[in-house]
Amino acid sequence: MLDKAVMSKVLAEALKKGGDFAEIYVEGKDLTGIICEDKKIEKVNSGRESGAGVRVISNGNTAYAYTNDLSEGGLLETARTVAHAASGADRDITIELNSQHGQLEMPFLKMPEQFPFKDKVQTLLRADKAARAVGPEIKQVTVALSDVHKRFQIANSLGELVEDEVVRTRFVINAISARDEVIQTGFEAAGGVTGWELLDCNNVEDMARQAAQRAVMMLDAKPAPAGRMPVVMSSEAGGTMIHEACGHGLEADLVQKGLSVYSKIGEEVAAPIVSVVDDASITGKNGYVRFDDEGSPGRKKVLIENGVLKGYMHDRLTAQKDGVEPTGNGRRESYQHKPIPRMTNTYIASGEDDPETIIRETARGLLVKKMGGGQVNTTTGDFVFDVQEGYIIENGEIKYPVRGATLTGNGPEVLRNIDMVGNDLGFAIGTCGKDGQGVPVADAQPTIRIKSMTVGGTMSGDGPEIRRIRRV
Repeated sequence: MLDKAVMSKVLAEALKKGGDFAEIYVEGKDLTGIICEDKKIEKVNSGRESGAGVRVISNGNTAYAYTNDLSEGGLLETARTVAHAASGADRDITIELNSQHGQLEMPFLKMPEQFPFKDKVQTLLRADKAARAVGPEIKQVTVALSDVHKRFQIANSLGELVEDEVVRTRFVINAISARDEVIQTGFEAAGGVTGWELLDCNNVEDMARQAAQRAVMMLDAKPAPAGRMPVVMSSEAGGTMIHEACGHGLEADLVQKGLSVYSKIGEEVAAPIVSVVDDASITGKNGYVRFDDEGSPGRKKVLIENGVLKGYMHDRLTAQKDGVEPTGNGRRESYQHKPIPRMTNTYIASGEDDPETIIRETARGLLVKKMGGGQVNTTTGDFVFDVQEGYIIENGEIKYPVRGATLTGNGPEVLRNIDMVGNDLGFAIGTCGKDGQGVPVADAQPTIRIKSMTVGGTMSGDGPEIRRIRRV
């Protein structure tokens, strides 16, 4: 990590020709990634990365450059590159930095570098074996383990200096089943801001069996019906829909560019029983940050409260444009990327309904337990999602599984059509992509019921066929 005096020099050099704001982001990380396929280790990625990015903002425009040369000379040369974002006369300034250190609110009990590599490999092989033991229908199993231990510094021309570290660990298993011409998949994942104690709380063999059993079960599932019907989304499904159909539209840069359907603060955009929150402060969750990648403290933000749009997720630049405070949502994939507004842990807040009551009070509809992939148009709010695990509800009871279902709709319309919100809350993890960057996130929802929604599948003979939309 860099000395304060060096960072002060770099910031002064970046602002030498003017500019409103300068920042240096320094990162060093140790990482490991292992993938097991076809009963053997197929890929290993292990190493150390380090580098720094320097940013200058001038009249609302951003210049960004990065380097893996962390010598004083290399950093000053990078600063000179971005200094040309401003075109004023040379000036000499002095920047005094005041340190803020991240306080480890959660201990990392098993640091990744202390977990033997051979034990990581054995963990993968045990999971692979457990999944394949479910039955001969399991044709392919992919298991992945990854960890990263990152240390970073963020200093800026306001005199702020943040120094922190974070550990993330992730386990993912995907099982593919096949019978005749039918192919199905099952997926399970666990991860978050944690060391390898993650595996003390999540039995990888149990997760592998669950993924494989789901893949086999769906081989016998009936083709999904199609048409408009009530949809109950279990908390087990995680918050994929709220993340895609709502969350991105609440990122301030998209709003400011006119690319979001959620454009008017104070507007009613959801049913009165619906509130949406982004909370970076939930300890251990995949989107947890003590400080975002601009040095702003991670915190809880209520975006939609009782159906009313209350605010957006901001980084420093969008906050400056709107005349508000940053919300701790400035995030970047690495030192090679500039920060942009991103989600952290985003969820629909729990309600008052019992999840079992929600099902009992649904005469007929679709129960979604696992979501697949999807896509969304943030400008219109239109989306389409695959359902990985779904069931038909009849007379308030879960009757049989169905496959091939898709959910098609519009974000604000769906939020307004939610008429029951459960008192549970289930999280899922993922890597969110935007502008060529991927960052770790979590999303969640309670069990909810959407009064009416378009389900794509196979018609039962009482209407035209609706084509299934595939994820691109």
